[in-house]
Amino acid sequence: MAVFNYDVVVLGSGPAGEGAAINAAKAGRRVAMVDSRAQVGGNCTHLGTIPSKALRHSVRQIMQYNKNPLFRQIGEPRWFSFPDVLKSAERVIAKQVTSRTSFYARNRIDTYFGTASFADDHSVRVVCLNGMLDTLVAKQFIIATGSRPYRPHDVDFNHPRVYDSDTILTLSHTPRRLIVYGAGVIGCEYASIFSGLGVMVDLIDNRDQLLNFLDDEISDALSYHLRSSNVIIRHNEEYERIEGIDNGVILHLKSGKKLRADALLWCNGRTGNTDKLALENVGLSANGRGQLQVDESYRTEVSNIYAAGDVIGWPSLASAAYDQGRSAAGSIVENDSSRFINDVPTGIYTIPEISSLGKTERELTMEQVPYEVGKASFRGMARAQIAVEPVGMLKILFHRETLQILGVHCFGYQASEIVHIGQAIMNQPGEANTIKYFINTTFNYPTMAEAYRVAAFDGLNRLF
Repeated sequence: MAVFNYDVVVLGSGPAGEGAAINAAKAGRRVAMVDSRAQVGGNCTHLGTIPSKALRHSVRQIMQYNKNPLFRQIGEPRWFSFPDVLKSAERVIAKQVTSRTSFYARNRIDTYFGTASFADDHSVRVVCLNGMLDTLVAKQFIIATGSRPYRPHDVDFNHPRVYDSDTILTLSHTPRRLIVYGAGVIGCEYASIFSGLGVMVDLIDNRDQLLNFLDDEISDALSYHLRSSNVIIRHNEEYERIEGIDNGVILHLKSGKKLRADALLWCNGRTGNTDKLALENVGLSANGRGQLQVDESYRTEVSNIYAAGDVIGWPSLASAAYDQGRSAAGSIVENDSSRFINDVPTGIYTIPEISSLGKTERELTMEQVPYEVGKASFRGMARAQIAVEPVGMLKILFHRETLQILGVHCFGYQASEIVHIGQAIMNQPGEANTIKYFINTTFNYPTMAEAYRVAAFDGLNRLF
């Protein structure tokens, strides 16, 4: 058994681990990274964000081809299998691994591939994939091991027709009908991906509204467009049992309904990857979902052990995870890069996509804030017409008296890009953060960004 000494050891190479390791290395610390796979990138690259978004992009291109009359000169609408579109995701994954491997090499971060567990609060044992056993001794540790799909014990995930959001990437055929159990972000994204491939989808939601943290108008728009794409949304439903049969799955709901499909995709919650870390050896314990509690410096209850990313829960986004990891390392090296991440835009890659930041109308109404609304419909915008992307809108919520921007909500083409313009202005101090910025600024034409100018005029015209 070999023993190696470091200043900082990072467990996990997803966005949080990468952000942490690179920040610590750039501050002059000797850093090691441990990951359970044979390649860097974590769940984000191999199972989550990158594969699902690459799948979405390919499906969206297919949908554009099939709907655009220009392409009828080439031939009839074409349909592709799920394995076909999965190939494009695999190519992106390979490119991401290459890029991220170079980040570690460039910053002289030692990488270990194997299962890590704490021996005590200053050392971890790593059972490497090559069979070697190494001990890494360090002053500080950052846990960034990510999460995996939550699997209840009464669901048989060994059945060949029952999948979760990780194993769905092994699907070797295109089902005619699919049940997606769980209508959170992941469930809604996969529902839109499969419906875009012509699959009939039953989306099971245990609440009375899709993604109820969104602005109500955006949530309603998502419901409408999913339903118009062969998705049946079933609200306020919970499973009683899931019966696997030879050629499919029967979902028994507590309401008495029975749904039959060729396959079932379980998308109901995530669990932090902490069960193999031997946390008891350092006096740490995870909650019922495997998540660790941290303070605003991302420090756990053990003073030299930090945690970031999905393993600490909210917001469980790759974008936030990278900044959390970077901030955790910043707390260690004290280089003014540490901050508590709480201004995270929502990015949901359904078809069409959604992105938002700040308050919703419901929240402002409950808080009795006098606000007004400015909207820009994409169907009237030149860039959206050129791109044949008429679906969507930009919605700006602002204070009636101060004109301060309180929330930005976008649904449709390039929503996750458009929202960042509003984010930048919302973060400006004082009078710079008002809706007037958008009418006093010249935007390129035609662009989707021009929606801010249109929405600003619309909102100001509502004032009296």
